[in-house]
Amino acid sequence: MESALKGYFSSLKGKRVTVIGLGVSNTPLVERLLDAGVPVLVCDKRRREDFNGLIESLERRGIEAVLGPDYLDHLDGSDVIFRTPGLRPDLPQIAQAVARGAQLTSEMEAFLSLCPCRIIAVTGSDGKTTTTTIIAGMLKAAGYRTFVGGNIGNPLLCQVDEIRPDDMVVLELSSFQLLTMRQSPSIAVVTNLAPNHLDVHKDMDEYVAAKRNIFAYQDACDKVVLNADNELTAGFAQEARGQVALFSRKKAVENGCYLKDGMVMYCRRPVLHVEDILLPGLHNLENYMAAIAVVEDLVPDEVIRGFARTFGGVSHRIELVRELDGVRYYNDSIASSPSRTIAGLRSFDQKVILIAGGYDKHIPYDVLGPEIVRSVKTLLLTGDTAEKIKAATLAALGCRPGMLDIEDCAGLEDAVGRAHALARPGDIVIMSPASASFDRFKNFEERGNAFKSFVNALET
Repeated sequence: MESALKGYFSSLKGKRVTVIGLGVSNTPLVERLLDAGVPVLVCDKRRREDFNGLIESLERRGIEAVLGPDYLDHLDGSDVIFRTPGLRPDLPQIAQAVARGAQLTSEMEAFLSLCPCRIIAVTGSDGKTTTTTIIAGMLKAAGYRTFVGGNIGNPLLCQVDEIRPDDMVVLELSSFQLLTMRQSPSIAVVTNLAPNHLDVHKDMDEYVAAKRNIFAYQDACDKVVLNADNELTAGFAQEARGQVALFSRKKAVENGCYLKDGMVMYCRRPVLHVEDILLPGLHNLENYMAAIAVVEDLVPDEVIRGFARTFGGVSHRIELVRELDGVRYYNDSIASSPSRTIAGLRSFDQKVILIAGGYDKHIPYDVLGPEIVRSVKTLLLTGDTAEKIKAATLAALGCRPGMLDIEDCAGLEDAVGRAHALARPGDIVIMSPASASFDRFKNFEERGNAFKSFVNALET
């Protein structure tokens, strides 16, 4: 009997398949298409020399490659187009190809249609990766064979034939992946919503609509987990077709997770003591509440508690880099939005030295200013958003001359050096940029690794 994946690739034979963007998920897709005898056109805006020989290797196997600024001008005749997540589906060249009959899809959309087991998917403006990791970790600790993918883990489409019906799949999904999604997982999670990625999305309405797709195509047997403390996500409850489970650290909820006397409760059942959670910060408490609302009927409470006591977190998320001369240095490079930086600052019970700034996603920084005034004693700024963050801080209610030092730095290494010079024993230095990394780094991981390198090079 032909496997699901082989059947899918067989259905593409005789069609002109175009893959746009040769990244982490699409490279193995291209290789498997070639294995199946499907001709592939690869389109990518990068130059040939940026691929370190990958293009030549794939050309020897039979791909056509269109590279450089005009990479989208050769879609005529395409029958199926796999887009990379960050590419808008309404770009003129793509829209014209779809109008001529091309099917627009993605590696993740194909995976959802073929996956044989239950899928849990997480989205939101903040907390996606940590919540996804917690859910997957709890499932694994309970004995489930668990696959993790989407924005983290391995591309899963090419692993479909390895997945059994009794396995579990946990996905982290971005708004870019969800923008064209027309199917939903059996369990969906929306951690929170705040302005983000408005450099790519037309407006906040489109961003919210993309997030909504994670549960919009569920049925009565499915479940969505929503943040009751966030106005936008709480409003989704009225639209859900299946079961709704809420989580809140501010109030009791009828069906879901909430706090009572230092305990995380699920439907009036005590599950986890707050003090058992190793990760710092109220936002991580919320991540655990979301995860518990997902696994409450899948994972025993004692397994949940054991996991919480030992899980140390995910890299680049309030990650302790080192302690030097009594000063602790934290890497929070994942914080590419004001709301994420606010959560990071609230993880500490003292004023900190904050390194912030980066690529401008055209989102407002008004909400960040008051939190900086409350939580920061020295603000070191760098990158394209430095002036916006400074303006929001100086305009914040309660900001008085001399109450905090603000310095402009030439770059991240300079900012680390200034933090080291200014810090005293007992201080906390945190790099939490409230901005994307693309002005100077390929991604937040590269930025975080650079920060760690600079910090580890410091001397007493």
